[in-house]
Order: sequence, then C-alpha cells, then structure tokens
Amino acid sequence: MDRIDFLRKVAAGGSLLLIAPAFMTSCSKDDDMTDPGNGGGNEGITIDLTDSAFDALDTVGGYAYSGSLIIFRTGTDNYMALSRKCTHQGCDVTYSHANGNIPCPCHGSMYTTSGVVTNGPAMANLKSYTVTKSGNTLTIK
Repeated sequence: MDRIDFLRKVAAGGSLLLIAPAFMTSCSKDDDMTDPGNGGGNEGITIDLTDSAFDALDTVGGYAYSGSLIIFRTGTDNYMALSRKCTHQGCDVTYSHANGNIPCPCHGSMYTTSGVVTNGPAMANLKSYTVTKSGNTLTIK
C-alpha cells in the first residue's frame, strides 16, 4: 500500500466515524410522550394534578410546563395545552390569565389561548392539544 492509498482509507474511515452517530440515533418512547403530536399515538400523555410539579394548576390562571407543553387553567374545570416554544425563536411562552393570552417574553410575540398568533414577530401558530379531565388526571392528546 502506498502513501496515497493509506491517506484515502484513513479519510474514508474518519468520515464514517463522523457521520455514523447521525444514523445510530433514534427517538425514544419518552421523547414521543412529551409531545402528543410527535408520534405519541392515541393515548397521549397524562398529568397527575396531585403531583407538586403541577400545583400552579390548582388555581384558575395558573400554568405549568410538562415536556414540550404549557398547560394552563382557564376556568373551574377548563384546562388547555399548547406547544411551549414560541414559533419565532423557540423561547418558552407563558400564560396571562388577566389578559387572556399567551405572551412570549423574548421578542413580544402574542398568541390567543388557542395558539393563534396575534402579534409578531412570530408568524406561525402554536400547536394546540385536546385536554380532558377525569378526577385528578388530565389527559392531553
């Protein structure tokens, strides 16, 4: 083997080592369940309202994050869920019960509680999900 053949084989092997991880990664079941819209199937995700991580949902106007979702309480037994990432640059949105909207604190984008953009710079709506309540459990699909 001459020097040129050796360098070609080293370059080919090195290239393979650089691109192999991209082919070896895959989504896990946990990834699917954090966003019902990413292949989570018909079962969706469930939220236990007795879990202290969701104490803010005990009161009307409260909100909490779960995976890629923002869940907020708009009424006595009325809950909503949207994608938590602003469609402009991916900042986490919040919920303003007093104003009845979903503001993005980074660049001023504004959404309705159904996820429709009302003020830019965001141009795309937030993905919305169906929320049902049974006892102390929310199911989000």
